[in-house]
Amino acid sequence: MKRLIILLSFITLTNWTMGKELEKATLGGGCFWCTEAVYLELKGVVDVKPGYSGGHVKNPSYKEVCNETTGHAEVVQIIFDPAIVSYTEILEVFFVTHDPTTLNRQGNDVGTQYRSAIFYHSEQQKQTAQKVIELLTKDKVYNKPIVTEVTKFDVFYVAEDYHHNYFARNKNQPYCQFVVAPKVDKFRKVFKEKMK
Repeated sequence: MKRLIILLSFITLTNWTMGKELEKATLGGGCFWCTEAVYLELKGVVDVKPGYSGGHVKNPSYKEVCNETTGHAEVVQIIFDPAIVSYTEILEVFFVTHDPTTLNRQGNDVGTQYRSAIFYHSEQQKQTAQKVIELLTKDKVYNKPIVTEVTKFDVFYVAEDYHHNYFARNKNQPYCQFVVAPKVDKFRKVFKEKMK
């Protein structure tokens, strides 16, 4: 993972974020309980909400998404301050804390709702995501091809209340101990200097 961080630090981007207001990033990296828990600890992140994006059904429920009848992925919508954390750094955390090479799967979580996805909010975000994937591929950071979809953002549906801050409220639950906690621990180890 050290190579990944060094690689991403070489990405040359214009200072398109300087002087701008808060921005949004919408990412699917498997179960949204994991992704939310990680980004809540990243410096510069103002808010993280779990939800659904990328499908064709309006106002989907968790059960519908899990039944793979909506086309939606479990995602988090991140509100961040680009003066503190860049979109590139948001993606850096994204690629370190999930496996972007497994199609419709993260560990034992299997289904299209667990796909690796970046829903970009601007042309600049699209170009940044494509450049990061290109560099990761060129440097062979992963043993298998990256299958992360890069799709234009359309709609975000906020998940039901009980999904919010799930890890913080359910740390003793087995899924949290065996799946969420290791991802949070990895984030804390790799990005210690970027934590709140």
